[in-house]
Parts: sequence; structure tokens; C-alpha cells
Amino acid sequence: MPLLLEMMLKEEYRMHVSYSSKTIFLALPMFICFIAFGMGISLTQLERNISIQELLTLTHVGIFLYGMSVGAFGFLGKTYIERRYGKNNYLINMPALLPLSFKRTFLGMYFRDVIFYIVLVLLPALLGLLLAAPIAHFSVISIGGVFIGTLLSFLIGVSFSFAVSVVYTRSVKAFIFVAFAFIALVIGSGVFDLYSIELLLPALAFQLSLPPLTAAYGSAAFYLGICVVVIVAFTALATLSVRESINGGKSHFKNVYPRYYNRFAFARSYQTLIAKEFVDLIRSGTIGKMVFSFVAPLVFLSFSTWYVNYGLAIPVGFNTVFYAAMVGFFGVLLYSWLTNVDLSDYYETLPVTVPKVIKSKLLTFSFLTIGISTAFVLAIATINGELRLLWLALPVLYVTSTYMVVATAYLTGLSPNSFLFNPEILVKFAVVSVLPDLGLTILSFSLSSTNVAAVLGIVLVLGILLISTLLFYRGIEEKWARTSFP
Repeated sequence: MPLLLEMMLKEEYRMHVSYSSKTIFLALPMFICFIAFGMGISLTQLERNISIQELLTLTHVGIFLYGMSVGAFGFLGKTYIERRYGKNNYLINMPALLPLSFKRTFLGMYFRDVIFYIVLVLLPALLGLLLAAPIAHFSVISIGGVFIGTLLSFLIGVSFSFAVSVVYTRSVKAFIFVAFAFIALVIGSGVFDLYSIELLLPALAFQLSLPPLTAAYGSAAFYLGICVVVIVAFTALATLSVRESINGGKSHFKNVYPRYYNRFAFARSYQTLIAKEFVDLIRSGTIGKMVFSFVAPLVFLSFSTWYVNYGLAIPVGFNTVFYAAMVGFFGVLLYSWLTNVDLSDYYETLPVTVPKVIKSKLLTFSFLTIGISTAFVLAIATINGELRLLWLALPVLYVTSTYMVVATAYLTGLSPNSFLFNPEILVKFAVVSVLPDLGLTILSFSLSSTNVAAVLGIVLVLGILLISTLLFYRGIEEKWARTSFP
């Protein structure tokens, strides 16, 4: 295992460096360190509006979600095995050639990504907080406790996602059951307050037992043990569930392409490509993964905001307009899935260009998301009794969703999952996403029946986003016209 793990770490590093360069890739931890340092020295100001306990709660939820996004090894491993990547191959495929087991290589992927992202993200964040400690008067013990707690949340997220993704490779029905059970548990805590969030995320209970909040070390040790058991249990379940013989198998599909081709006749020159996108989505089974990756963060977002408003009794003002903006920004997740359904290098032999394929995926994104997004915002408005805000919330949803996906396509083309590891592109992405998101969030908090200024501010932001969307869309042709397919 040590040799296999070492080789997998080298493989991961070389893959990321190939997206940009060694210098740019190594700049990412420095960027994260700088962000953590900035947040650390501004924590005193932040505590005027939100307590340290509330901040830690939201941080742990965010880290857990990040771990879930990292841990989908079952999805990725099966994809690596089923696809051909030209001259490249992955170590996950080696059991077909060498005396290795798939269980061992999948476990190697687990340890590889845990180590890789701890070193790449969590340790630089820890260093940033330590550098901010003398300025913000932090206790090193408290920082250590926060790091261990967030590390546990990350590992729980990774191991849970690993287990769920492997379940998907064994049974789609079992995967759907687990996904809905997970969502039901979140709703039971966040909406109906049947149990505390610590029951779902024991790492948070561990964190709340340590400084700077309390010093209940006995309780912390108890929750630490629970966290270790949960992590080991999910990891063991996932590893034992991996099939020892993984292959694409034989699949038979009806010829549905003509149906989709006729359905999208209105798309004119994009008709052929959009029809192909939908056929690929159906045959690859990606739609279920996309829906889960889109709905799960929204459910967690709803849970977090509900918990802040009602569980912590903080009247922050999360309303339907705020949710609409967040739904729009989460749409980027679906675009990344669309670019990862199949390899695109074979387009080199066809009379199409990179910009045309990008734009066809943008249209496909619109057709896929408009219904789900609208339904979610309508449900939030109904639950919160804010149907009166739909006239503003729905335009916010549609504009932010279109803006974010077009901006992402402009910056990353057909490879968002790789280009966003380039710190230069990541900084640009942060600017084009965080600034409007922050503006809409602040304005939505100020929204009331008498605050006309907030409404006018939101309308102004939407106008700026529409103009920016048009500029980004036109820029796709110029930026990507001379590039080859990845």
C-alpha cells in the first residue's frame, strides 16, 4: 500500500500540474494561506454580527460539504475504468493488468485524496490562522482544536461520499434510498428540529467541547471516538463494497437520438449537439448524479440558514430572494458535470469548434436546470410564506444562474474541474462570483416592503450581471476559437 499510495500521489500531482504549471499549482496553497490569514485578522469585526459558535457551525457544515465533493471515488473510479483516455491511463486500472485488487486501489484513491487535499487546502489554512494569531490574539491551542475539528468534518464528508458513491456502482436503487434518507435526516434536524445538528455531524460536537468555547475534554474525547468510528465505518463499508471485477459490461439502449433531435429543432445549428448531450446524459446515468450534487448542497444550505434563523435564534433575514441567488450560484456544479460526461477530444475529427460545443453545453444546462431551480425557489417561497417576493426572486434566480454558468464557461471552457486549480483563474472566478453574490446577499437582507432602495439595488445588480453575461458570452468565441479540444 505505501508504494501504491506514493505512486498515486505522484499521479495526482502530475495531472494537476499538467493543467497549468508547477509554479502556478504550488501558488494555490499560498493563496489559501493568504485568505485564511485575512479572515483570521478580521474575525474580531466579524464577531460583532455572528458569534464564534455560530461561525464554527457554518464552517463545519461547509467543510463537510467540501469533503463530500472530494470523496466521490466510486463515481470517478468507475469512470476511469470504463473510459479510454488516449495515451494516458490511471493506476486505478492496474488490477486488470497487475496482481492488485480493485479494493486496494480504491482504498489507495481514498488515502491519496485525503492526503492531497489536506496538504493542498487544510494545512495552508492552518498556517494562515497561525500567522494571524499574534495579531488577532488567538490561542494556539484553540487554533489546533479548530483544525482537528474541521479535519474530522472533512474526513466524515469524504468517507460518507466514498461510501455513497460505491453504493451507486452496486445498486442505483440503494443509492437513491441512501440519498433520500440523508436528505430526510437533514430536514428532520434543520426544519423540524427533531434532533441537534451535532447528531449528524459529531465533529461539530467535538469542536464545541473545546476552547475557545469550553474545555470539556472528557466530552471532546467521547465525540472524538465517535468521529473515528464513523470515519472508519464508512471507509470500511465503501472498501468492502467495491467489486473485484469492474468493467463497463454490455449495455443496450433504444435509439432515442431522433426523438431528441426533433425535440430541439428550435435550437437550429445547435440541434445536433444538444440532442447528443441529452443522449449521453441518459446513457451514462449522469443525470442522477447531477441532481444529487445539485440538490444536496441546496438542502444543506436550507438547513444551515434555517438553523441560524431558528435554531440559533439569529434574525439574519434569509428570505426567498437570498435563496434564489444561492440557487443560481450553485448551478455551476451542473456545468462541471456536463463537461465531464464524456471525453471531447474526438470532436477534433468533426466539423465543430470548441466555442460551439461550449455554447451547446450552456443551452443544455439551461434546459436541465430551469425546472429544478424554479421548483426549489417556489417551495422555499411557499414554506416561508413569501409568495409576494416571487416577482423579484425568480428574475434573481434566472439572471444569476445564467451569469454564473456563462462566466464559468468563459474562464474555464470545457475543463472547469481542472482550470479552477489554476490560482490565476481561481482568483478571477472568485471575483466574478463573490462580488455579485455578496451584493445580492446584503441587499436581500435589507429587503422589506418599505425599503425601495434595496429593490432598486437588486435590480441594478441584475442589470450589471446581464450586461456582463452578454460580454462573457461574446468573449467565448474569441477566447476559445483557436484552442483544441482537451
